[in-house]
Amino acid sequence: EDPNEKPAKEVRMSSMTDAQVTEKLRSVVSASNPLESYNKQKKIGQGASGSVYVARIRESAPSGTARDVIRPFGPRAQVAIKQIDLRSQPRKELIVNEIIVMKESRHDNIVNFLDAFLQEGTFELWVVMEFMEGGALTDVIDKNPSIAEDQIATICLETCKGLIHLHSQNIIHRDIKSDNVLLSSRGAVKITDFGFCAKLTEQRNKCATMVGTPYWMAPEVVKQKEYGSKVDIWSLGIMAIEMIESEPPDLNEEPLKLKKPEKLSKELKAFLSVCLCVDVKSRATAEELGKHEFLQHVCSLASLSELLRFRKGGGH
Repeated sequence: EDPNEKPAKEVRMSSMTDAQVTEKLRSVVSASNPLESYNKQKKIGQGASGSVYVARIRESAPSGTARDVIRPFGPRAQVAIKQIDLRSQPRKELIVNEIIVMKESRHDNIVNFLDAFLQEGTFELWVVMEFMEGGALTDVIDKNPSIAEDQIATICLETCKGLIHLHSQNIIHRDIKSDNVLLSSRGAVKITDFGFCAKLTEQRNKCATMVGTPYWMAPEVVKQKEYGSKVDIWSLGIMAIEMIESEPPDLNEEPLKLKKPEKLSKELKAFLSVCLCVDVKSRATAEELGKHEFLQHVCSLASLSELLRFRKGGGH
């Protein structure tokens, strides 16, 4: 790498007009009316960009995607629908970005995009995704004061597999944290929320934009230096500390201090040190991390579902 090379400027999509957003979305959305394919049941969440509902698929669904979901799961198949009022979104390009990334990044450890619809009259966008009954890892941490190391290792490994896939496509997530890792009732672990992710191109293999959530941000992002995909590894290390201590570490401590380091295995301590390495060159890549000794001692996904006992019947 040329040390004199100027940091590549991120291409801003925020100058997109409503007409451009609509045109870009038309290329990824279905033309039919979503109400003919999906029957909304109840609201399960409210995010910055809109409300999330759980829905059932109508057996007469005209949407081919909806019919594909019914096939393996039967008529009780459920999906999650994110309903976004585009007019109230200051940065519509993030939503376009999220849909395009989700559509192109299918993987077992990523919450898969199923369908999208644009209600032209109301400028409302419906994004249909896999429904993860177990909810966010944040809730799991809140309800389980102690999570066993093999369970922590399993969640980290599954998240790491999702990152290996994203990074292999030159996509940086940039907002890895417990809110953005979801579980299914069977213990599957998947990354969600691709609004902030960046696609690196050949010409631009570093970013210099400050995005993410402060607790989980890598030092090179906070200091507004150039950064690459290893920012996600730092955030994964912070997420591991959340699982160990039930909250992210104190930001003012350098290096990050653990409350009871003596309780951790040497493998887990070593894992944290390769994730939370301030020197980016020495920090592990997702590929390297996937082979780390700590991640060799995992439990079955089914035994992760024990962490979901607080959800009556596993549902929301």
